[in-house]
Amino acid sequence: MADPALVILYVNDVARSAAFYEALLGAAPAEASPGFAMFPRAGGMGIGLWARDGVEPGPGPVGGSELAFAVADVDATHAEWLRRGFVIALPPTEMDFGRCCVALDPDGHRLRAFTPAAT
Repeated sequence: MADPALVILYVNDVARSAAFYEALLGAAPAEASPGFAMFPRAGGMGIGLWARDGVEPGPGPVGGSELAFAVADVDATHAEWLRRGFVIALPPTEMDFGRCCVALDPDGHRLRAFTPAAT
């Protein structure tokens, strides 16, 4: 079986979501149209934003997906997300796997910043 190449998030407004992810990722989409935008990432995996009204078969409810980002400092990431006006769903919290915080993108998809617990 081939390795996954793209995570696709279904969004209400591709341009709005693309602007959000461009600011979050610090890079413009490599491909953009009114119905789709794609952000290639290191290691070959990409993030696609697809207009929910153009998806076949039609998607379920908005949101519900999560992108997790390994970061060196969860508290600094949380502070940066607050500065940018992101909606915070979970402030910095210790969990079984390590420290994390969660923000939401414009469509309610979760963005989890985490630092694994020391082993």
